[in-house]
Amino acid sequence: MASVSLQRVAKQFQPGQPVLAGVDLHIADGEFVVFVGPSGSGKSTLLRLIAGLEEASGGEIFIGDKRATELPPAQRGVAMVFQSYALYPHMSVHDNLAFAPRMAGMGKAEVTQRVNRAARLLQIEPLLQRKPAALSGGQRQRVAIGRAIMREPRVFLFDEPLSNLDAALRQTLRVELAALHRQLGATMVYVTHDQVEAMTLADRMAVFDGGVVQQVGRPADLYRSPCNLFVAGFLGTPKINLLPGRLLRAGAELAEVEVPGLAHLRVAVDARRLSVGDAVTVGVRPEHLELADAQSADSANRIPARVALAEYLGDHQLLHVVAGPEGTRLALKRPPLDVPPVGSAVMLQVTAGHGLLFDAAGRALPRTSEDGAL
Repeated sequence: MASVSLQRVAKQFQPGQPVLAGVDLHIADGEFVVFVGPSGSGKSTLLRLIAGLEEASGGEIFIGDKRATELPPAQRGVAMVFQSYALYPHMSVHDNLAFAPRMAGMGKAEVTQRVNRAARLLQIEPLLQRKPAALSGGQRQRVAIGRAIMREPRVFLFDEPLSNLDAALRQTLRVELAALHRQLGATMVYVTHDQVEAMTLADRMAVFDGGVVQQVGRPADLYRSPCNLFVAGFLGTPKINLLPGRLLRAGAELAEVEVPGLAHLRVAVDARRLSVGDAVTVGVRPEHLELADAQSADSANRIPARVALAEYLGDHQLLHVVAGPEGTRLALKRPPLDVPPVGSAVMLQVTAGHGLLFDAAGRALPRTSEDGAL
């Protein structure tokens, strides 16, 4: 296996319209890194640049200790699994798997041994004599992954391989891909627009927007401490609650924010680089909003609201409320049997230590509490 190092890698298809604006990223040997972001953010283009299917407009690509920027795809030691399965329809599963090593001149006995090993790994041994038309979507994708394994690449590249499958099958194959990574110890780079795939599969994830890598890190770190409003809003289902306001207090441990018509909120951040009166945005994850006692004398971090909708989701309910004269919509998670009726008045409690605060440019301020305590 091998590491992948990207140094100021850029791509533009038309002059003055960059698709990638100079990406710097190092992927360690054996690491599973996921590129995630909305459509058109540049993540698939970067994967194709690593594979050699597109030519970089600038920068350098290294695979292991070898400079690969101008190398043809066949000399890069990578194998790519596409969204479309790219199987030969007239060949059996066995022959699809065996095609690449046969073309490389490998002996029949060794080809058979490797086919059987890949089939066992992917649990497709009973399918070896079938043709692709007789397979389900999940089975075809397993065969496509098997073709990549047969090449024994230094790096596996996955371009949204599960997007054509139904939700239940995607979940199954996510688990299988994670297990495959552990068994092979392989370097894997995976592209998806699905944040659930990204957060469940990745050792690290890179969040893309507008051809720029916004943030790189472990999924849990990016979720808890996003660097900006885009990352905060992109990660998390349901989405983070965002409340624009102005700064009333800018301390080293705590910021106080007025959200017009709603509340005064305290957030555990270091706000010393801002000034009183600055425009800011408070971010609160749905799991960090609670129902409070409406009769309590303490009004800190409280928002009066009215229940608009409750979604039953099995292990919890998602409560949608409306607050303030502008009808600000907020969401919070509740136990499945502990939800007030639609139309009832409620009081929301914001946990200061779990809140996020963003400046007028959308940049996150450093948190001073990681456990919800002040």
